[in-house]
Amino acid sequence: MEDRVFAQFADVLALDPLANRAELVYNEYPGWDSVAHMTLIAALETEFDCMLEMDDILDMSSFAKAVEIMQKYG
Repeated sequence: MEDRVFAQFADVLALDPLANRAELVYNEYPGWDSVAHMTLIAALETEFDCMLEMDDILDMSSFAKAVEIMQKYG
C-alpha cells in the first residue's frame, strides 16, 4: 500500500525514489501546493480506482496521512 501511494507522490512531485517520506507534508514540502494536491488526488483516484470523499481530500496533509486514508480505498 505504502509503495503504491509513494509511486503517485513520486510521479506528481517529481521525487527521488529515496526521498524521506516523513518530510512530505502539504504546503511545507517544496512543490506540494494546492495545484499539486489536486493532481495528487487525481493520481491516487486513478491508481486505486476510487473517488475520494471530500473529508479525505482535506485531511490528506502528509504522506503518512495519505497512506492511512488510502487504506480505506485499497
